[in-house]
Amino acid sequence: MKKINYSRQSILKDDLISVRKNLNSDFITRGPTNKKFEKKLSKFVDSKYCLTTNSATSGLYIACKALGLKENDIVWTSPNSFVASANCAIMCGAKIDFVDINLNSYNLDIKILEKK
Repeated sequence: MKKINYSRQSILKDDLISVRKNLNSDFITRGPTNKKFEKKLSKFVDSKYCLTTNSATSGLYIACKALGLKENDIVWTSPNSFVASANCAIMCGAKIDFVDINLNSYNLDIKILEKK
């Protein structure tokens, strides 16, 4: 079975230079570098809008709110995932139901999901 590595990152020298530059600027979060990044990302994915967040957890929560999740809605996620994939829906009042993964793709198993 193929091993799934968790939290492996790649940090390039240019990344470190950019971070240092921004830490020494007047803006650490919502400054011009962030706006420039959002514009480039929006263009890259061919999207009219783009919003960056401080974490995937925040992004998932915003996505759940944008979808209008509310009390007693059901969200399916994998038990083989970071807790944020369930917590973001719970924070909206939704209920969580887990769907196991397909061992070949590591995505939700469609056959199990169809049965639910």
